[in-house]
Amino acid sequence: MASDGSSMDAGSSHSIPMGDLLASHAARDRALPAVTFNNVTTSFAELDALANRKARQLAAAGVVEEGVVTLAVPNGLEFYVNTFAIWKLGATPNIVSSKLPMAELQAIVEIAAPCLVIGEEDARIDGWEFLATGTEPEPHQSAEPLPSKISSRWKIHTSGGSTGRPKLIVDKNTSLYDPVKAVSYYQPGDTILNPGPLYHNAPFVSAFHSLFAGNHVVEMGRFDPLRALELIERYKVNIVSFVPTMMNRIWRLPEDQRQSFDLSSLRLVLHLASVCPIWLKQAWIDWLGPDRIFEVYGGSELFGGTTITGREWLLHKGSVGKVRQGARMRIFDEAGNPCATGEIGEIYFLPDTGPNSTYEYIGAQPKALGGWQTYGDLGHVDEEGYLYIADRRTDMIVSGGANIFPAEVEAALDEHPDVRSSIVIGLPDTDLGQRTHAIVQMAGGHGDADALRDFLSDKLVRYKIPRSFEFTNENLRDDAGKARRSQLREERIENAT
Repeated sequence: MASDGSSMDAGSSHSIPMGDLLASHAARDRALPAVTFNNVTTSFAELDALANRKARQLAAAGVVEEGVVTLAVPNGLEFYVNTFAIWKLGATPNIVSSKLPMAELQAIVEIAAPCLVIGEEDARIDGWEFLATGTEPEPHQSAEPLPSKISSRWKIHTSGGSTGRPKLIVDKNTSLYDPVKAVSYYQPGDTILNPGPLYHNAPFVSAFHSLFAGNHVVEMGRFDPLRALELIERYKVNIVSFVPTMMNRIWRLPEDQRQSFDLSSLRLVLHLASVCPIWLKQAWIDWLGPDRIFEVYGGSELFGGTTITGREWLLHKGSVGKVRQGARMRIFDEAGNPCATGEIGEIYFLPDTGPNSTYEYIGAQPKALGGWQTYGDLGHVDEEGYLYIADRRTDMIVSGGANIFPAEVEAALDEHPDVRSSIVIGLPDTDLGQRTHAIVQMAGGHGDADALRDFLSDKLVRYKIPRSFEFTNENLRDDAGKARRSQLREERIENAT
């Protein structure tokens, strides 16, 4: 499922180069908290000084204006310092996971052609300039301000690495931001918690937009359900963005433990990135109330998306909302014809600013019908225009002529009290074409396939119940709720042959 981003108004008279925003906020309060990580809070003034020194170090390493820097750095203060340093030089960060296998990292670097790669030692690639994480600037590289610079592209994220065909998603917004027009749900002085990996678009945008607005980011580093609640209470967090995997892990905590924290400061829980099972969202609404739950559907490409409040959702359970202002939405069938209300097809958007106005791909071509483009998800709309996601077209299983959507089966499996997570894939079958196979993370790592089939029999029609199961105690999804579904499928096919 695609993750969300937010567009920026680069034409405003109040817009400030991103590299100058830290100093701008520090000028009104040098002690203003910017980033808290591992219980240490760094002010905007301190973060600006660190980024100025880092920028001089990066310039000495070869970073130039309009250049690209591939950033393979884990969540932490160093990530924020490097990113602001890159913007100070008028360059563009290309954000990737610090844990990418070398083959994937090399494929991305060859497409991005960066002037520098920053990462841990195992990310060093022959033929490319490299700076290891933890390398401090030289003593002579000062913390004094640098000349203001603006990049024509404020960020580049990647996608598709699990298929072996990575692509770059280049955001066409420049590195300008208007703090006066900060994202509507932020309020002055807000504290947000970032529980997600910054190499994914939604956590990156959420964290940095908060800093752009002069707000405080509490950075988790790595998600842990109990620690998330502890941090919300300790730092009086106002806003947090979760993916359903995180929501599920928090909900699975013992009730007395979950209820023991003071979450009264929490004004908004945004969730996004994948379909949230109805039972799980209902549980969170029952726990925190509908006015604190808000869902976003969209993608890094920013050509359109939807939103829905908790109260709207109670009237349209399972929906991800109505199309957001600034774009139109249509559902098309495989022949490219508009679908009727309630008919499942592929979801397409067209931004008001025109096709390809918000992003460009490097290393791939968008799937388009005329000017309309898609994230690759299937769904339908109801009579009031509310969108319901079925699944991704590439993940749909056709078994015995019937369409089976893994997301529906996974949602049913995840209701079981001992199921921590599940991935459903289609494996080749000489009789059915594909058979449905479930990989299930159980509490304790052991499971009973027959017991799960009995559990699912009240929730799914018989042909949707997986024909085979395997059990694991390994996490199936990362902290952004993402799963390498294609890789899991390919590994099992290879092992079978």
